[in-house]
Formats: sequence, C-alpha cells, structure tokens
Amino acid sequence: MFDQLKAMQSIASLLKNKEQLAEAGERIKAKTDALRVTGQAGGGACRATVTGRMNVVDLTLDPALLAGMSVDEKTRELATNLIKDAVNDAMALAQEQVKTMIAKEAEALGLPGVSDQLSGLLG
Repeated sequence: MFDQLKAMQSIASLLKNKEQLAEAGERIKAKTDALRVTGQAGGGACRATVTGRMNVVDLTLDPALLAGMSVDEKTRELATNLIKDAVNDAMALAQEQVKTMIAKEAEALGLPGVSDQLSGLLG
C-alpha cells in the first residue's frame, strides 16, 4: 500500500513536469518503432519478425515446408499452426522487451514499480 502511495506521489510530481514525461514517451515510441524481434516455431522452419508495436514485418517459411504445402492438406495445417506459433512467440518476446524499456524509463523518471502497472495496459 505504501508503495502505491509513493508511486502516486511520484506521478503527481511528474505531471508537474510534462516536458520530461513527453520526452520519455517519445523515447519509448522511438525504441518500440525500431525494435525488431524474431520468434520461431518448428525448430526454425517458420520464423516471424515483429516490431515493438506488434506489427508483423517478416515471415519466413522453410522451402521444404512450402513444397509440402502445395501437395498435402496435413502439411498446410501444420504450416498454419507453425505460422501462428512463430508470430505468437515473436509477440511475446517483443512484449517482454517493451516492458523492460518502459521499466527503465519509469525508473529514470523516479517511478520504480509504476512500470508494472503501466505495462498492464500493453496486454
């Protein structure tokens, strides 16, 4: 409870300095825009790359997997599952990195612990 009161007090004092808060927001935005994280599934047969804003920017399928997709329904189903798994893996990794970025910025602003509450907004 005391930690929450301390965090609220820090936020109130920070709101007085909106410029510092805006700069931190811009740093986080730039870092998430630049962040690229690759997840994989099927031992690397499928790889997906996402940004810190959770946009898929690349998807790579192993040529053998692609060849099998045109012939076999079972392979198409496997490929679909691998794609979903790789994208979900990449997004989970990216979310962790964004959470770490937010925690560092919050700590630099004198708001340790607030990042846990703020990161809940990310999902």
